[in-house]
Amino acid sequence: MQCHPRRPGGQAAAGIQLPLADRCRGHRQQRAEAEEEEEEDGGGSAGPLRALPAVCDPRRLPHRFLVLALMCFLGFGSYFCYDNPAALQTQVQRDMKVNTAQFMALYAWCSWPNVVLCFFGGFLIDRVFGIRLGTIIFSIFVCVGQVIFALGALLNTFWLMNMGRFIFGIGGESLAVAQNTYAVSWFKGKELNLVFGLQLSMARIGSTVNMNIMGWIYSRVQDLLGYTSPSTLGLTLMIGGITCLFSLTCALILAYLDKRAEKLLCKEQGKTGEVIKLTDVKDFSFSLWLIFVICVCYYAAVFPFIGLGKVFFIEKFRFSSQEASAINSIVYIISAPMSPVFGLLVDKLGKNIIWVLCAVITTLASHIMLAFTFWNPWIAMCLLGLAYSLLACALWPMVAFVVPEHQLGTAYGFMQSIQNLGLAIIAIAAGMILDTRGYLFLEVFFSACVCLSLIAVVMLYFVNHLTGGDLNWSAKKREKLQKVAATEAEEQERLRRQNEDDLAKLRPKADEFSLRNKYLSKLGAQLPDNYSSYLSTMVHRSVLK
Repeated sequence: MQCHPRRPGGQAAAGIQLPLADRCRGHRQQRAEAEEEEEEDGGGSAGPLRALPAVCDPRRLPHRFLVLALMCFLGFGSYFCYDNPAALQTQVQRDMKVNTAQFMALYAWCSWPNVVLCFFGGFLIDRVFGIRLGTIIFSIFVCVGQVIFALGALLNTFWLMNMGRFIFGIGGESLAVAQNTYAVSWFKGKELNLVFGLQLSMARIGSTVNMNIMGWIYSRVQDLLGYTSPSTLGLTLMIGGITCLFSLTCALILAYLDKRAEKLLCKEQGKTGEVIKLTDVKDFSFSLWLIFVICVCYYAAVFPFIGLGKVFFIEKFRFSSQEASAINSIVYIISAPMSPVFGLLVDKLGKNIIWVLCAVITTLASHIMLAFTFWNPWIAMCLLGLAYSLLACALWPMVAFVVPEHQLGTAYGFMQSIQNLGLAIIAIAAGMILDTRGYLFLEVFFSACVCLSLIAVVMLYFVNHLTGGDLNWSAKKREKLQKVAATEAEEQERLRRQNEDDLAKLRPKADEFSLRNKYLSKLGAQLPDNYSSYLSTMVHRSVLK
């Protein structure tokens, strides 16, 4: 910083004098002391913060609860509208006159953009848009996609509905990344796990509400119009899009509160911290590739099944439309409260591979029961809901155990990418199988996908055992080894600092006199040769030699 004191006449000082440096140094010292006092008080604007009500103070719990509520509702509209086709399968196929394969393409078009965007969502948030603008932009994509989807039905144009789902997919996955970034920015430590659990639960609640209310809304619109047509479907989807507008409103409010907190607390915008390097793929271990196979094959037997489940329960078990919607949503209903519980259980006990194995076997049993028996389907669907919740809590953390920290962004991005690719392909394949072979062959196909996942889990168990991996360690063993590693890291850090201190003793000391002369030299002042800090350093070095 350069100080240019003004003369009474307004002209800048023409010469440079020694008192000038003293005044500049004094100004810097005063400013540094003021900054230290502000830091001790908790931030640059700590004084005004103390006078704020609790709900308006970013440091207080009521305000953070408000932010948490906005974060949870941020993705509510996206998850609500994602499964609109599943809740209205009969109506979509009847009003738009499409077969099951074309119907399932509505899900495939949602997945296609995320085959690529999973690698760049974090980059766009960190380097291009920022968390606040990025969240708003992705929310707008979700809203626009839903509106185009509804307009396609209103205009009886199915390709326009597919385009709407494609645009919807562009925003949906990246919005989830932004949601997690906000959580990391506002919450730390142990409370972060609770926040992630609450966000996941709210997402499942959005899907559940959609499954149980969209059919009812369609009936009310039908009663109002007096007939069924693409217009009835379009108006129903447009009403469902109100939830996306609600989430966009939450994004705008959250951006304002985050900007306000940044000013009051002098904190930085949240960042994903993701580092994507596609060249890291060649370094992925065999264990990680097996985890990818488990992920793709397992979720391929869950999400497409839910997309087609309502009509399945109506046709095979003679359920009413309302009963079919209720049982089709039971997976999400169970997942909402059980995901945090299973997450805590896996954290406490460890043994991730065993938990994944239990989840896959339970899912296989559920599909076999639905395919070959007429037992009460509530049993199979409740088991599927429990298995789905357990697998998510045990499978996704395993990536961090087999991948170095600098490759985590690439690994998770690749995992989400191939998951979306698999869902897109399987969705279309499931529709084609149902059109040509029926529900029995479809359930056999889903069971085959789960069997592939089971084979991959067994292979992962033996590969992990033979290579001495830690995927199946108990939590106590992991904690013990982490403490040993932390102790070793502290010792290495202590030695590094000691070496730096030893080297610092050999370096010339920059006293106040030399700093003053160095500053004056930068300003252009002519100093005697014996005042030169550079020459003094050279002399000091020659003495050391």
